[in-house]
Amino acid sequence: MTEKTETATLSSDATEVRAQKLKLLREQIGEVYPAHFHRTMTNAELAEKYKDLESDVETQDVVTVAGRVYSSRNSGMFMDIHDASGKIQIFSHKDVTPEEARNMLGMIDIGDIIGVTGTVRRTKRGELSINAREITMLTKSLLPMPEKWHGVSDVEIRYRKRHLDIMTNEESKLRFQQRSKIMSGIRRFMENDGFMEVETPMLHSVYGGATAEPFKTHHNTLKLDMYLRIAPELYLKRTLVSGLTDKVFEINRNFRNEGVSTRHNPEFTMMECYWAYADYEDIMDLVERLFESLALSIHGTTEFPFGDKTISFKGPFKRVPMPDAVKEVTGIDFLAMKTDEEARAAAKAAGFEVEKDWTWGECLAFIFEEKVEATLIQPSHVTHFPKDISPFAKEVPGEPRLVERFETYCNAWELGNAFSELNDPEEQRRRMVEQLEQAHARGEKEKQLDDEFLDAIDQGMPPAGGLGIGVDRLIMLLTNAPSIRDVILFPARRSKAD
Repeated sequence: MTEKTETATLSSDATEVRAQKLKLLREQIGEVYPAHFHRTMTNAELAEKYKDLESDVETQDVVTVAGRVYSSRNSGMFMDIHDASGKIQIFSHKDVTPEEARNMLGMIDIGDIIGVTGTVRRTKRGELSINAREITMLTKSLLPMPEKWHGVSDVEIRYRKRHLDIMTNEESKLRFQQRSKIMSGIRRFMENDGFMEVETPMLHSVYGGATAEPFKTHHNTLKLDMYLRIAPELYLKRTLVSGLTDKVFEINRNFRNEGVSTRHNPEFTMMECYWAYADYEDIMDLVERLFESLALSIHGTTEFPFGDKTISFKGPFKRVPMPDAVKEVTGIDFLAMKTDEEARAAAKAAGFEVEKDWTWGECLAFIFEEKVEATLIQPSHVTHFPKDISPFAKEVPGEPRLVERFETYCNAWELGNAFSELNDPEEQRRRMVEQLEQAHARGEKEKQLDDEFLDAIDQGMPPAGGLGIGVDRLIMLLTNAPSIRDVILFPARRSKAD
């Protein structure tokens, strides 16, 4: 007997047949979508309990399972049903299955969810099965499933109808199970390291903590325009001021009204933390320990594949100052330059197009992005960023143009951003005012000064190291996902009309 999967034809006729069966079921059995059904174990638990059961042996153990029908053979005599943990074969035959239950078989389609009670056996072929004594319709599916073995081939449909993608694609299902494990792993690691988790507002009256275009909304009761959070930084720092804890973190959703790409999504997840009496070097060690623990949790080793590469999360990671990295790749020595004019001239001489008002630091950062980022395949901490683009970090001793900031790169992607946090209230205000003036000059008229944050810093914030990690990109790496939309369960899509 060959075991071929019978799949429903994707057509209006197939949908009509299902609707007719639903009508008949309502007439014959009454409730087709019962509120109560209790299984005794999952399919995985069943497989584990009876893993040593020999072939061609039937037990007298009666179990109850439930799941979606993925395949039906020999007019329903053999069915495979899947729950979230795995599959089990159902065997219905006149020698073991009562007539009432057998009569249900013709009403069952691929995609229906059923409950089955019966005895456990292992077939001559070694397939763990249940000899059905009772079959219960739990959910009649009114739409045919995609063909199981090919799944949803259209990428846009995969993202728009993620339920079908996961239903038919074991890789997608595993990836989101791994995402859940990674999120739990981050939380567990941070808590074990002494960090306290808090929740900060997602609606801000003044947006800040990062440079990005915000999503705007309106609070009807307060009659106040508000913004969806672009970063939790300014609130998390206030917890350090308060003395609530010396080590604080938040796993948070952020919203930036900007472009979409394989590495960018306007709604994304970050883990942000602040550690009083620590600095950016302490944070580098923290990142390495966190990444290593997550790789071990998912892969059992610190080395894992991504595309055609092998990535190693075994610390310590490479550490290189940004000016040194640029000099190594391009030969341009920014530290030897004294003025903005020199920096712009050197960049132009090397073939880079830079704006006429760019500063020394902006030129350095631009060339780094253009030429160096792509070379950072294995995990690397790029340190000593220009102060021009880092308003919340402390200066590098002896080099006031640079600050104690690093970004962690892997596969040419930025994964994390960290500072030795600025806690001088006067310098903080000066830099934020300067940043605000620059934003207004660029036409960002809604950008405001966060006076409540500055008032809190005036109260005194301890020296601290701060970190933000792009969780979605980290999950992309750990699960070998080519696009950020592959690791976001329900990414935003254009309307069908578009």
